[in-house]
Amino acid sequence: MDKKLIEIRWHGRGGQGAKTASLLLAEVAFNTGMYIQGFPEYGPERMGAPITAYNRIANFPLRVHSNIYEPDFVVVVDESLLKSVNCVAGLKKEGAIIINTKKSIDEIRKELCGYEGKVYTIDARTISEETLGAYFPNTPMLAAIVKVLGIMDLDEFIEDMKDSFKHKFASKPQVISKNMNALKRSLQEVNGIE
Repeated sequence: MDKKLIEIRWHGRGGQGAKTASLLLAEVAFNTGMYIQGFPEYGPERMGAPITAYNRIANFPLRVHSNIYEPDFVVVVDESLLKSVNCVAGLKKEGAIIINTKKSIDEIRKELCGYEGKVYTIDARTISEETLGAYFPNTPMLAAIVKVLGIMDLDEFIEDMKDSFKHKFASKPQVISKNMNALKRSLQEVNGIE
């Protein structure tokens, strides 16, 4: 078996759920039998401040415990960060970036410091506002990275997330239903999938 390692860096703002999404990605990847890591980079974060989170997903035990400087994938939960953070720093050319934006891929590419790799977009704001009733971009962004990675069966992903939401929101069935609708819709609305 060939060793396979996928490294992911998340960029978001405090309160948008980037850390939670990275931990949920680790959980669903673990459920497929993969070895995983999901962790945030802590600093003086506060609501609205830029934050970074990371994932490692592999088919072999992970022994490295450091930040990720040359990710295979970058997930940008808040596109305004493209103006203040070099989100493509270290991003492998054969990798990809997934951005929460209403802009087209051609429009957003102009803001990526010359990055020539694959670009995917999803309008997580509209999806979350229409399905959840508020701006919670982490659920759509989680679905987008799972779709782009292609490392798990999407039906199994949906079932894993349903179980996870049942534990987290046991007394709020309407929240479970809304999050499931957001996930399913997001899987259909990732731009750039060929």
